[in-house]
Amino acid sequence: MSRAFPVLSVWLRDLIISLAISAFIIIFLYQPVKVEGTSMMPSLDDQERIFVNKFVYRIEPIERGDIIVFHYPRDPSKSFIKRVIALAGDRVRIEAGQVFVNDQALDEEYVPHAFVDERSYPEIVVPADSYFVLGDHRTMSNDSRDFGPVAASYIYGKAVFGYWPVDKMGRLR
Repeated sequence: MSRAFPVLSVWLRDLIISLAISAFIIIFLYQPVKVEGTSMMPSLDDQERIFVNKFVYRIEPIERGDIIVFHYPRDPSKSFIKRVIALAGDRVRIEAGQVFVNDQALDEEYVPHAFVDERSYPEIVVPADSYFVLGDHRTMSNDSRDFGPVAASYIYGKAVFGYWPVDKMGRLR
């Protein structure tokens, strides 16, 4: 009986340390997220599980092409996931589905031809501390074409790694 208590206390100590480290990682660094909806197909599927890096934008800037997670501007209690198309100060427009940033047509290999939306969008200049975001499945996406550029203060992470389903496990691009 006397040997059981030290073994139990060591096990309990290790469990508490493990839980504290896990909580720290989830709260401050990486958050597991379930994708809901089809607006980012084929890059991200409905119900796919990913990790969001909540710390990365404290040490590096948001870049064009990043897949970000942010509070929906019209209802901050909801989260959205989209791809950054244009940065603050960029001029962006869409002509019959072709996206132009600063008068340069974007080559968007992540948008299959079947998912291209043929709509146009008038040119705007992305405001300071904001980003123009689009879903990869353009015909099914509620994005900056609908709610405007996203303020930097609404962005809380970068989608970095898919872990479920297993066949889609890996770094997100």
